[in-house]
Amino acid sequence: MSDYPEFQDPRARPRYVGLPTFLRAPYNEEMTDVDVGIIGVPFDGGVTNRPGSRHGPREVRNQSTLIRMKNQSTGVAPHDICRVADIGDAWVPSPFELVGSHLAIQHTFNKVKERGIIPIAVGGDHSVSLPILRALARDRPVGMIHIDAHCDTGDDYMGSKFHHGAPFSRAVEEGLLDPKRTVQIGIRGSVNDLDLWKFSHDSGMRVIYMHDFYTMGLDKVVAEMRQVVGDGPVYVSFDIDSLDPAFAPGTGTPEIGGLTTLEAQLLIRACSGLNIIGADMVEVAPPFDPSGNTALAGAGILFELLCVVSEQFKTA
Repeated sequence: MSDYPEFQDPRARPRYVGLPTFLRAPYNEEMTDVDVGIIGVPFDGGVTNRPGSRHGPREVRNQSTLIRMKNQSTGVAPHDICRVADIGDAWVPSPFELVGSHLAIQHTFNKVKERGIIPIAVGGDHSVSLPILRALARDRPVGMIHIDAHCDTGDDYMGSKFHHGAPFSRAVEEGLLDPKRTVQIGIRGSVNDLDLWKFSHDSGMRVIYMHDFYTMGLDKVVAEMRQVVGDGPVYVSFDIDSLDPAFAPGTGTPEIGGLTTLEAQLLIRACSGLNIIGADMVEVAPPFDPSGNTALAGAGILFELLCVVSEQFKTA
């Protein structure tokens, strides 16, 4: 080590060295002295078709060892700005009962909030956003930037209102999410009912379908996104299926005609300066992508989320 003083920082050592943690951050289940906590939510009991995202956090940890410490595009070095840690998993002891599982996830995020930590969650299916919001937005409704192929504002599906296609309709009904400060970007794909996302439109959410994204162009989308959420508290939710399956085939509900990885990065970088109270990156399902490319894309998005969250800790 004396010949390589830069290796004193474990994050700078060869990337095949050590146990994998999210973005090679120190592992800290005790949540002490942490500003931003990256936390796995290995739960996929809310999927409506293809399971597998319960394995997402573990594979994203593995692929994230490829991510270095500084963002070459923005100049942000999150580990230099604040105390970042992998704070473990919000795992559930009874995963076969959906409502109870969500309560267990909420309990973990209640502890995260009580410690003053800004969480970035790695799912898991998109139903886990609801218990996370129940913890983070319990004091007041928040705005949301939602990047996804689907609005996830459905209703009952085969006897449940709490599946991964409905977290945000439930969040509005529970007073956690302000629909008029919510923007949904990248929505596309075939449907069985043209009114499938009626809740989004009726409640006042701004829905930017994928064909609109290309008509408007990135700059106009970004301008409208920032205008909709304003200066208030905002949650960022990124579903990996917002990416075209050419970039992210390993997900439960892939839809062709999606975002490129660069477009996704630029959208998240455009969140810089917003009042972000938490974020998630969900629906990486490794069993559907033996190449690991989907988890690698997820790790890259996770790093971009960390960069925009960590900027909030910069001192004037």
